[in-house]
Amino acid sequence: MPEYIVRDINLAPSGRLKIDWVSQHMPVLNEIRSQFEKEQPFKGYRVAVCIHLEAKTAYLAEVLKAGGAKVSIAGSNPLSTQDDVAAALAVGGINVYSWYNATDEEYEDHLLHLIDDQPDIVIDDGGDVVQLLHTKKAEAASRVIGGCEETTTGVLRLRSLAKQGELKFPMIAVNDAYCKYLFDNRYGTGESVWSGIMRTTNLIIAGKTVVVAGYGWCGKGIAMRAKGMGAKVIVTEVDPVKAIEAYMDGFHPMNSMEAAKLGDVFVTVTGCKDVFTGKHYELMKDGAILCNAGHFDVEVNKPDLVALSTSRRVVRKDIEEFSMKDGRKIYLLAEGRLVNLAAGDGHPAEIMDMSFALQALSARYILENAKNLSKDVYVVPKEIDDRVANLKLKSLGVTIDTLSPEQVAYINEWNHAT
Repeated sequence: MPEYIVRDINLAPSGRLKIDWVSQHMPVLNEIRSQFEKEQPFKGYRVAVCIHLEAKTAYLAEVLKAGGAKVSIAGSNPLSTQDDVAAALAVGGINVYSWYNATDEEYEDHLLHLIDDQPDIVIDDGGDVVQLLHTKKAEAASRVIGGCEETTTGVLRLRSLAKQGELKFPMIAVNDAYCKYLFDNRYGTGESVWSGIMRTTNLIIAGKTVVVAGYGWCGKGIAMRAKGMGAKVIVTEVDPVKAIEAYMDGFHPMNSMEAAKLGDVFVTVTGCKDVFTGKHYELMKDGAILCNAGHFDVEVNKPDLVALSTSRRVVRKDIEEFSMKDGRKIYLLAEGRLVNLAAGDGHPAEIMDMSFALQALSARYILENAKNLSKDVYVVPKEIDDRVANLKLKSLGVTIDTLSPEQVAYINEWNHAT
């Protein structure tokens, strides 16, 4: 019998419907599931999954289980777990430790339960499980063969550990695969962030001034979608090359203090802390909306917002109003946590189809190759990236050209000469 810590096991039928729906729109993962069912690559191994616990993640967990793994799962953010999906996984035979709106203590307890299941493979999102395996649960790290990391923040944390010579097992930076950041980070984040904002606020985007803080792949997607919906888009950056890129993409790069005076909607997506603080809040318009699309809730400085306000109240689900001393009101969405997941359903299923296919295949790669890998951070092998891309093209009914033997020889000769 599976072990579980969920809010209400009776919610399982609703969660099952959600999982079944997304599974019908994830053809790449379905193809991999068929292969896993035949080959059972994870038979006898335990896999711990710590990713935002909603329907697409749930289906990844079921694909791993179909491949023979004993799967345990926890959410990677206190506000992104969907309780009905968690219940459905528990009923389906997967160990689940997660519920929506967990306190900090409950959230860590859920991750500790995940580690107590003694995983061989870890699939992390943001690096919290790996961090615990290097601190409070260091004794459990000796069993871990290796793992995969889903997002930019987690990869940065892993590379920091590796640079210090402290990483205890090999990890694959799934976030850095072409089929991840070109599509998930750009198109997935771009669409899901605005879906979360619009369903939460019920406000129009057209005509508004949007400030996007950070012009990495996620920022590019958010800015592109805002522009497409008729917004005027300002980009704030610390990287001069990215600022020029934003300018040439048709946006308005600007320092954050000037942008604070102009924005109607502010979206942070930098991976850094204190992107907007008290000095910015003092300049913002009445009615300005703040939200975050970075992994941790540190980009929008909440203590400063509280300190500058005379009162605060929840005016709508996932919207908190802060009244300033001069009468202005500033609104914070989803407590400054990931707005696309804390106030939405996350990326579209067709996008996560590729990202989670990369996770499944990279986890298998780690299992089969860990003995030859040092304790470092690795890129996704090109053959895995290409396989996911080809499976996606096949599902879309698209065919592309291939190089002839003569073309291959020409390229090889040219590469050798240079």
